[in-house]
Formats: sequence, structure tokens, C-alpha cells
Amino acid sequence: MGEPTEYQPHKVIVATISAADMADADLADLVEAGFGAVDLSTPSMPFTFTSYYEREMGPGLRRCLFSLRDLADPSQLVALKQRSDAIERRYARAPDPSPTLPAAAAPTPASADKPARRVNLDPGLLSLSRVILATTKASAHRIPLSGGYHAEITLVYRAGAYRPLEWTYPDFRSDAFVGWLGEVRALYREQLRAIDSGRAWRL
Repeated sequence: MGEPTEYQPHKVIVATISAADMADADLADLVEAGFGAVDLSTPSMPFTFTSYYEREMGPGLRRCLFSLRDLADPSQLVALKQRSDAIERRYARAPDPSPTLPAAAAPTPASADKPARRVNLDPGLLSLSRVILATTKASAHRIPLSGGYHAEITLVYRAGAYRPLEWTYPDFRSDAFVGWLGEVRALYREQLRAIDSGRAWRL
């Protein structure tokens, strides 16, 4: 009979999409206030992989990735996603009732229970072997956790780099994302060695 062991600590990453009116510095402050100290981030870049979020958040969206300094127990993924949802609600706004945007890019109509987000936060977990994202969207390749949340293995580490799977989002397939995640992995590996330099960390 197998004996359960403690989980290996993971590196927390936060993928963000922010509205055009949110300054990069404000976004960084928001992530640190909500999740803890950041040790590495990407430059802010245009979010051009899909127009899905423009209906709610408007045009000119920006994408940025952050990694957190402190490692986390991976069983906390649901708690991290619940925290990100609460932050999104806190910074949401009611859409302009008379938008001047083209119809295809106009925010969705305001509602009492679902105002338009100014920031989208997707927390995830990075280990030596994979990158996991949290989601509320059920699918065949996603594992139910609790409270309606699911975990998705988005990338696996093979042959010296994180590699996409058939369902991996286009931006997480990009050279920019994969390269940056490799930098985070190197930093994470040094943190594991600091915890126990004699252990053969593999996960």
C-alpha cells in the first residue's frame, strides 16, 4: 500500500490580461498586493492571440506574466483561483452605457451581478516537469478539484523546454511565453536546491 507524502512546493505564476486604461505599474502593484512579492515578470505586451475578452474589457488589452517569490503547496491552487476571482470583482467596472467602440469590440451590457472586468487573472503552478493552470471551465482534459474549479496541465517539460499539448492556449505555445517560463524554472530549481541541495528534485 502506498504511503502519501508531502507535496513538493511549486512556483506560483499569475497570467494577466489588463484593460487599456490600467497602467503597468498599477497592475504589478495589484498582483503583489493580492498574491505576494514578485520575483520575475514579462514586459507588458499586446494581447493579440484572441479577441474573446474584448467584448467585456474593450480593445487595446495587454498581457503580462508574473512569478511569485514564495513557493506554495500545490493543493492551494483552488484558494489561489478564488483569490484571483475576488480581485477581478474588486477592480471591475460597469461598462459605458453608450460605448463608442465598434459593435464587435464593445463591452457586454452591464448587469447587477456581472460588471465588466478591468483585469483577468489566471494563477497557475510551475514545477520542473509541468505548468498547471486553474479554470472554472470543465472539459475532458481538466481535473475537478473543489468548488467548481478544475486543474489543467498546460505544458510539460521535455527535451530541455516546456512543450505544449493539443489543448494548450496559443499564447502559452509562443516562444516568448515558453522562453520566460524556462527562466522561471531555472529560478525555481535554485530555490529547491536551497531547500535541500542533496535531494534529487524531479517533479
